[in-house]
Amino acid sequence: MYKIGDTILVNDKMQQSYTYTINSVTGDGFAPEFQPFYTPQKMLEMGIFEGKYCNDCRKEFPPAWFKKAKISEKPNPLVNYFGIKSRQALGVWVEKGWIIGPDPRGWFQWYCRYFLGRRMPEIDTKQIKRWRSFSRHAGQVRANCEPGDWSCRPRQRQALLQWSHNPLI
Repeated sequence: MYKIGDTILVNDKMQQSYTYTINSVTGDGFAPEFQPFYTPQKMLEMGIFEGKYCNDCRKEFPPAWFKKAKISEKPNPLVNYFGIKSRQALGVWVEKGWIIGPDPRGWFQWYCRYFLGRRMPEIDTKQIKRWRSFSRHAGQVRANCEPGDWSCRPRQRQALLQWSHNPLI
């Protein structure tokens, strides 16, 4: 959809007249320490953020991402892959200082833009560090769940999916 050098204009409920430039090939050129398990498209297809995450910002992203995406007009925990509520209100993220840089929707918005090819080294370093530290949840799932028992720690597994880690460990 986009190529290196393209400028993306964002106009949605949370950002107006925000622009960024594609600096890398879509889905490629990731920092070596950043190896997400799923693409944004796959995450949306599996069911994340109660189906409510990208409702008003679809124009920014490739239409293919939304062909099979599980979207809901109202937050619906049953849309999530593990069928449970596993997100905090955006206000909590703001209050805790988890919104970094020009991505008012948080980590997943950063990841979508990074996947498309936007690079912002200072922001990217912080977000990749956050992604890497989130892997601690995978360790907790491994330590407390039998392999293949997806009913064990479903909230933690849903969170792993929402951070593009493998929840099916």
